[in-house]
Amino acid sequence: MTKPLPKWIMQRYSTLWNKFGDKEFNHDDAFKTLNRDKMISIALSELRRFGWLGIKLDPNDARKRVYRLKSPEHAVKEMEK
Repeated sequence: MTKPLPKWIMQRYSTLWNKFGDKEFNHDDAFKTLNRDKMISIALSELRRFGWLGIKLDPNDARKRVYRLKSPEHAVKEMEK
């Protein structure tokens, strides 16, 4: 179930969505996309907590994570439930 995002997280979500869409990306990709934003770890954690981001283990390195954003349409439809 997704929840509405605070403005500061929505801005980061929007930037990430415009770059990656529904493709997978990792922490380094997000860090570079958000111009080395020091809040990236917190933003990714909050996106997951609010239900806008899926996370799985990197198949090549179990210490790393692979992220995938939910589409805005899917997230909004989940809020209706």
